[in-house]
Amino acid sequence: MDHFLYRDGVLHAEDVPLTRIAADVGTPFYCYSTATLTRHFRLFQDALAGLDHLVCFAIKSLSNQAILQTLAELGAGMDVVSGGEYRRALAAGVPGDRIVFSGVGKTRAEMEYALTHGIRQFNVESAEELRVLSSVASAMGAVAPITLRVNPDVDAKTHEKIATGRKEDKFGVPITQARAIYAEAATLSGIEIVGVDVHIGSQLTDLAPFEAAFSKIADLTRELRADGHTIRRLDLGGGLGIPYTRSNETPPLPLEYGAMIRRVLGDLDVEIEIEPGRLIAGNAGILVASVIYLKEGEGRNFLILDAAMNDLIRPAMYGAHHDIVPVQEAAAGLELHPVDIVGPVCESGDTFAKARNMPPLAPDDLVVFRSAGAYGAVMSSEYNTRPLIPEVLVKDDQYAVIRPRPSFDEIINRDTLPAWMTPKP
Repeated sequence: MDHFLYRDGVLHAEDVPLTRIAADVGTPFYCYSTATLTRHFRLFQDALAGLDHLVCFAIKSLSNQAILQTLAELGAGMDVVSGGEYRRALAAGVPGDRIVFSGVGKTRAEMEYALTHGIRQFNVESAEELRVLSSVASAMGAVAPITLRVNPDVDAKTHEKIATGRKEDKFGVPITQARAIYAEAATLSGIEIVGVDVHIGSQLTDLAPFEAAFSKIADLTRELRADGHTIRRLDLGGGLGIPYTRSNETPPLPLEYGAMIRRVLGDLDVEIEIEPGRLIAGNAGILVASVIYLKEGEGRNFLILDAAMNDLIRPAMYGAHHDIVPVQEAAAGLELHPVDIVGPVCESGDTFAKARNMPPLAPDDLVVFRSAGAYGAVMSSEYNTRPLIPEVLVKDDQYAVIRPRPSFDEIINRDTLPAWMTPKP
């Protein structure tokens, strides 16, 4: 469920017509619903109610400060994968003891900063990283709480580029090596073992891969405890998918996910951490664009928008589907026609959809990409010197620009000339 609905023939974000925002801000722009963000976060809280748990929002999915503060005020922790994301979490008011630091390439500087300002745990992804973290913490006179990210060799049955739990993936340590690495960790100064971490991929639409992975982690937890390690926390990562195609996708609900966690891990007496991003943010955001041209080709027609692959790269990168609908509701029974929906970037890959059935549209008409809140704005760029597009947050009948569109002068003036060049007037 989301809060982007038609009222009197116009698509609204909560109580605000998108036509009003478009007139004020210009297109393209991202728009987020506070009510949807809140609802989806609370679904996870309810799913784990009664368990000792922490829901950590995966900042990589949507990192705007207004979004992070909204979730922080609801009690969310944060999962970060870089020093920059760690700083974003702190700036949003999240204390260090509610921040989990993941990622395969943490630097010494990032480790030092997190240890200085507080950290719930480092999700360590290799024996090499473990040793570096030990040396950094010891030199600071600090103790680094750690889980070891274990790769359970489970195929998540998701897109090749977002699967992370197979033995050929770069993430985590092979589960066959985990006990030996935990044994080494127990001997290292500056290291405190607190738990085990696992994350097998993103956009999973079946609970079976989760259950297979979590069952392996349950067995490993029992083995590690038998080895003398204190395992009080299991970080289960994220990955629960959303329905990008409203007609035929039915991913598991958070309540079903929570029930599976209780069934598989409920007897271990551990704190549960989960790191959802997409399910909280995905359907809480849309991309609004305008039609520039209708172009008749040979054997196919093109709907050319002012949004492009630099604004929303998921279709070009993953072949991802987004439902695309007009802001002005199409009349019932109106005949639809197939069009290729494309952007103006000088790349053939700048294609959002091929042969998509759409109602008749004209230049300046507004269209909406649904389910664009996760991995939309965060993955955007200024390719072709196209400004990053605004982000707008709606709450009830109010809206605010939470990231403005930069001017061309601001973009160009970020570049600096070397001393041997003379600036042009």
